[in-house]
Amino acid sequence: LWHSGQTAALAAFTPPQILASDLSGLLLDLAHWGVADPSTLRFLDPPPETTLREARGLLLELGAIDSRGALTPRGRRIRDLALPVRLAAMAVAAAEEGRAQEACLLAVILTEQGLGGNGIDIEERLRRFRSERSDRAEAARGLARRMAAELGASKSAGPKPVLPGALLMHAFPDRIALQRGGRGRYVMANGRGAEIPETERLAAAGMLVIADLTGRAGAQRVLAAAEIDRSDVEGHMPEAIVTEEQSFFDRASRQVRARRVTRLGAIIFEEKPLPRPSGEAAARALADGIRQLGLAAVPFPKDVEQLRDRIGFLHRSIGEPWPDMSDTGLISRLDEWFVPFQGGAGGIDGIKGRDLAEGLMSLVPYELQRDLARLAPTHFEAPTGQRHPIHYDGDEPLLSIRVQELFGLKTHPAIGDGRLPLLLELISPGHRPIQTTRDLPGFWAGSWKDVRAEMRGRYPKHPWPEDPANAMPTTRAKPRGT
Repeated sequence: LWHSGQTAALAAFTPPQILASDLSGLLLDLAHWGVADPSTLRFLDPPPETTLREARGLLLELGAIDSRGALTPRGRRIRDLALPVRLAAMAVAAAEEGRAQEACLLAVILTEQGLGGNGIDIEERLRRFRSERSDRAEAARGLARRMAAELGASKSAGPKPVLPGALLMHAFPDRIALQRGGRGRYVMANGRGAEIPETERLAAAGMLVIADLTGRAGAQRVLAAAEIDRSDVEGHMPEAIVTEEQSFFDRASRQVRARRVTRLGAIIFEEKPLPRPSGEAAARALADGIRQLGLAAVPFPKDVEQLRDRIGFLHRSIGEPWPDMSDTGLISRLDEWFVPFQGGAGGIDGIKGRDLAEGLMSLVPYELQRDLARLAPTHFEAPTGQRHPIHYDGDEPLLSIRVQELFGLKTHPAIGDGRLPLLLELISPGHRPIQTTRDLPGFWAGSWKDVRAEMRGRYPKHPWPEDPANAMPTTRAKPRGT
């Protein structure tokens, strides 16, 4: 039925349905059976955790389960209806408003393909369906009446028919959408985008509720939707609209800002700037900014960067409980070492080195903090008395030092109570590397002769003794005339 090229591109097997389906119905059944945690079951193909999380969030939003995952009374009514979970939730909610018949009729149209046509505008499809007189249409209306009778109605219906969008909000609260970016472009309450062809009537609508779409999360195309406005949401789902004060990180200015917003999920209806936040709210917003920009955006001073490298070296060489100082490790623990110490910073530029140092040290268990200087000292004191920083950012600790300062030293420099030799980068008076060694006595007795022969001609004003192990260390050139 297809040529060999297409055959080669096909998957070896059809993927199991559980890996690609909406799992809200499965979770509803599990809740009915008393299984709050699906991971306790032995599936042939375990369902994806992300899909389970989305399904659990939807059931919570629809009121079908409680925070513990147990079935609610509304959840039982939803499960009893022979409809997909979302549409059953719409029918149950509509029944509480005395609109069970209208909701069930709408549910039948959405589950039976072709009723009222296949256009995007659900309101238009419903209008066409009401005038259809085919056997199939009559059977569909009969099915809607039977489902409505099962539900009953706690209230009597009002005299004016409710529009489809107001009903569909109860099925698709996460797909309420606001036009943003021009005609036919929308952002949904779940934060994702969706598009309608500009030639469609609905492309001009300010708000929609989307019942069906296709495509990837970043470029979804609307297949079925109904027009609504904000008053519909306020009248039927007032609890969904919240007004709150938010502290957030502004990437453009790299500063922390505050605002009062009225929103429905990711949809912002109104926004008002507030004075710049401080304290924990500012620190948490700043931490969010670092998660966005990466740890490279944090202005670590040299001494704090070295502290981080020292602790990180001990983590790599000894392991726990010395904490992980990698970018990934620190970003995963921002709430522990960053937020509690940055209440005074209002932006990236306001982060202070001493606060960063205190935060990093807070990750080190108290009983180990006094061992840091002994196991990973900041500096090496040369025989000349000069102190030179030790670099811990590589695979092993590195000391870069002029070779003349080590004259007279008969043992190799080491840290960690003398157990860990330093990697020596011996440099010339011109600060250029001349040798790298992990065995200074071996260097004195071996390749020093060749180094001396080359360096004497290049730097004649500096001492190059034949026996450096017994020579006097120095930081100076030879006196004039010698």
